Amino acid sequence: MIKRIIYLLSLAVILNACSTTKYVPEGEKLYTGGTVKVEDKAISKSDSKNLSAEMKALIRPKPNSSLLGMRIKLWLYYKTKNRHGFIQKFLSKYGEPPVYVSQLDIAKNSEIMTNRLQNESYFQASVSGDTIGKKKTAKAVFTALPGPSYTIRNVTFPSATDNNLDTAIKGTQAETLLKSGDKYNLDVIKAERLRIDTRLKEEGFFYFAPEQLIVRVDSTVDTHKVDLVVKIKETTPEQAREIYTIRNIYVYPNYSLRDTSLKLDQAKPYRWYNIIDPRNTVRPYLFANTVLLHPNDVYSRTVHNNSLNRFINLGPYRYVKNRFEDVTPDSPKLDVYYFLTPYKRKSLQAEIIGRTTSANYTGTQLNLSWKNRNAFKGGELLTVTLFGSTDVQVGGQNSGFNVYQYGVQTSLSWPRLIPFNIKSANAYIPRTILTVGYTSVVRQKLYSLNSFTGSFGYQFKSDIHKTHELNLLEVAYVKPRNVTQLYTDSISNPQNRNPSLKHVIDPQFTMGPSYAYTYDNTTEDYRTNSLYYRGKLSLSNNLYGLLTGADTLGGKVKKLFGSVFNQYVKAEAEIRFFHKLTAGSKIASRLLVGVGLPYGNSTILPYNQQFFIGGPNSLRGFRPRSIGPGTVDPTPLSGNSFIADQSGDIKLEANVEFRQKLFSIVYGALFADAGNIWNAKPHQPGGTFGPDFIKQMAVDAGFGLRFDATILVLRTDLGFPLVRPYTPAGGTRSISPSFKNAIFNIAIGYPF
Repeated sequence: MIKRIIYLLSLAVILNACSTTKYVPEGEKLYTGGTVKVEDKAISKSDSKNLSAEMKALIRPKPNSSLLGMRIKLWLYYKTKNRHGFIQKFLSKYGEPPVYVSQLDIAKNSEIMTNRLQNESYFQASVSGDTIGKKKTAKAVFTALPGPSYTIRNVTFPSATDNNLDTAIKGTQAETLLKSGDKYNLDVIKAERLRIDTRLKEEGFFYFAPEQLIVRVDSTVDTHKVDLVVKIKETTPEQAREIYTIRNIYVYPNYSLRDTSLKLDQAKPYRWYNIIDPRNTVRPYLFANTVLLHPNDVYSRTVHNNSLNRFINLGPYRYVKNRFEDVTPDSPKLDVYYFLTPYKRKSLQAEIIGRTTSANYTGTQLNLSWKNRNAFKGGELLTVTLFGSTDVQVGGQNSGFNVYQYGVQTSLSWPRLIPFNIKSANAYIPRTILTVGYTSVVRQKLYSLNSFTGSFGYQFKSDIHKTHELNLLEVAYVKPRNVTQLYTDSISNPQNRNPSLKHVIDPQFTMGPSYAYTYDNTTEDYRTNSLYYRGKLSLSNNLYGLLTGADTLGGKVKKLFGSVFNQYVKAEAEIRFFHKLTAGSKIASRLLVGVGLPYGNSTILPYNQQFFIGGPNSLRGFRPRSIGPGTVDPTPLSGNSFIADQSGDIKLEANVEFRQKLFSIVYGALFADAGNIWNAKPHQPGGTFGPDFIKQMAVDAGFGLRFDATILVLRTDLGFPLVRPYTPAGGTRSISPSFKNAIFNIAIGYPF
């Protein structure tokens, strides 16, 4: 079978080569790319390899793309060119016109590579090239002779004098990018000018520009060495040499493009800034945490940019425009103007969402949201959302027991910390958030639940990577509204050894604080290694339970507001690590740890706080929520037509995935998953966490495809279970990989 596949692939490659080259016109050759050979024994093999790769990337034009030697896009171009059918027109968008060797300019490419080498310290470099052709194809071959590299001997900065600009530039020397002994590099010199300019912008040099700096290079000082002299151009205007401070600040909260007058006569002073708002659309204190510049402050680009970011993050404003006006009388001064264009204050939005859940349900949700972006003229965002959804499990053990939800969610967000007045100067607005919600959950043929939730707390970022969420109070109350006879009979079944069935419909009352910390630099694509971390700590009725002496095991069950409350401590941590191998491939890994310790008034975590494992975003070789706890066998019990979701108080999960771009928007993946859940206390045989927890891990592996269209990622995974956490009757924990046992997952978005 394998040999046949190899033969077919080989035949496909040969046929494809014929099917593309046969269209090449007479006198032309299809360009297949170029190579660069670096010939210099004085250069190390690693440097030679790096230079070769860098020069090769400069060659233009790029050849037609190919996959396994097959030029699929070129083939589509030939097959759909000048066709008028619907399918041909549709496919023509993915075609790629041929690249001929006649489009290759050897001399121009050689010149570009020579310039690049000279800019990277190889002042005596030269590059030559030629083409090597076959019957219908040709490639380019370039030879680079870099010559000796030049290194930096000395770097000289302006002397600190009474001149403010000279003194300021001299003060940046300690952090210079130009180091003695480093290779000369023009890109580093450009970066050094930008670095100095950035530093000067923090010290009030508002009109200074990087182009007003020049770095003179003297290559005659020594053999293959250069001296660099950082100087201010003599043509630099006087404005650029002055340190500017702030005079007045004006904010226009209701600006439109039709406004042509500054209306300074209508300015109303508030603390250190002035408001021009004839219609009284906002309260003046709204900008107290936003306008970070103050009168008589030295101009700082960072402080100014942070102010702009805060204006945008306030919420009510669609656009923010600013202007600085030079109002120098006897000393350099700037007036600052902020022009804010608001959104429509009230809006109504409807959205339909397609989704997949961790329990392998697929369905739709309809949201109807009403927003007031400036509810009380203090930048408050009031949102009321009505929602309804239906979810159907595809390919799961609970097919037919669909889930329906409907409810309302209300939130009020203030762009400040209430009632505190904590000052910060970063680019991020802290927020106080109050939420109240109701959800009705109906699991067809089984039960329906009423869920009431509420929270009050804060969200703020300490920098671009770090986010904090502190809820002073989170409240959740869940109570069954209706339980069917089928579900009741399943609970009372004498053969039923799974307490999850009853635990799902137990009344739940949690109340307490929580804190979550997130660190995320994964959006910075230039990083070779990137990291995401999220940790959360939740408490429920801890102090009240201690004060009342709550002890369920001792017969002292306590109530709050007439309801039995849950008491626990819960900690969660998730780490994701990404290592970029090439521009189109990476290794992605994740570790999840969750521990909930019920005590006092509880012997088990409430169901809405428990952990689950298995499914398209977890262990992909097992059915959703079908693993654990511990060594419990989740096989359906006789007489039941459904399986209760397996849940636990402790969770441990690890995933690793190799991701490779295949072509266009299609990515491939190879993955492996391991994990399980456990109970914290021994109320289910085999389900309690113990020293043998590693031996109780479920393991799977598989492969999949991702169709990444940026705004939407459709994911398909085929997972093969390898090790089950329990030993079935007459069987073993190990599972032989086969398509019969494989689980096919369809999901939206990456698993992590």
